[in-house]
Amino acid sequence: MADPETLVEVENLTRRFPRCEALGGISFQIRRGEIAGFLGPNGSGKTTTLCILAGVLAPTSGRVQVAGFDVTTHSLEVRRRIGYLPETVPLYPEMRVEEYLAYRGHLKGLRGARLAARLREVVEQCGLGDTSTRIIGNLSRGFRQRTGLADCLLHEPEVLLLDEPLAGLDPAQVHAARELLRGAGDGRAVLFSTHVLAEAEHLCHRALILNAGRLAASDSPARLVRAAARLYAELLAPPDLLAEAVESLPDAQDVRFDPLPDGWMSVSIRTGEADLRSPLAELAKTRQWPLRELRRDAKGFEEMFLRLTSRPALVQNPRKRKAG
Repeated sequence: MADPETLVEVENLTRRFPRCEALGGISFQIRRGEIAGFLGPNGSGKTTTLCILAGVLAPTSGRVQVAGFDVTTHSLEVRRRIGYLPETVPLYPEMRVEEYLAYRGHLKGLRGARLAARLREVVEQCGLGDTSTRIIGNLSRGFRQRTGLADCLLHEPEVLLLDEPLAGLDPAQVHAARELLRGAGDGRAVLFSTHVLAEAEHLCHRALILNAGRLAASDSPARLVRAAARLYAELLAPPDLLAEAVESLPDAQDVRFDPLPDGWMSVSIRTGEADLRSPLAELAKTRQWPLRELRRDAKGFEEMFLRLTSRPALVQNPRKRKAG
């Protein structure tokens, strides 16, 4: 890995199962200090990707590195550098919180004063002070999530991989978990999957949107929203001349024309981060085309997500398709 600040590097990652292709060649990077949210419909490949990064599942092809180590050839080195929290937190319900964390610390090579110090730190960091002597099986889902996250943080990993850490939490627990994730991102890379779009929008530095095993988008939530913005206008102009003129505007993408019942033309343009209101108004003035409406409609994060994930959830493996 050329850049030591790039802690997760995925290149052309694929994973095929007997009846489907779960991942169809995705690529992305996550840098130190970055919190990235994995978004997508059920079956889009989020959990599969996290399992591969954690060394639980082997890739079919592609290159995956965590903290500079290949997940296939240096699996143990990768596991030493990650904290992995599956969607169903694998706790021992009969143990007390402090007993469980001490046991997990021993498994991760912590001993003596170092283990005691780390136990104190993660218990405080995850807000477990009042529950550290309680039996895990008696805890709420929110405190079980905190216990699992404390386990992930014990050995001070460089990378956190969290699968649906906000699922099933009430609003107060979601708020607490969000603050935990924000604090956990200091000095390490965090990748977490979620269906809570609002939380991803406010928490993530970058959103990775998966759909049908492909990476549909990778950028900050704010830039993704701006990129989905559209410009709407209504003009009275010859359709052919209008189409030629509008499509020649810089930054005009996905231009759509619809005739209106009164003879006017409706124009819709995806503009990305550009604002084409002035160029379009100037065009109408120069051509002497009446213009009666001109507005820029910025889609919300949820609308943008739905637009990007409107295809089927899984892509069938072409090797399994029947001929004809």
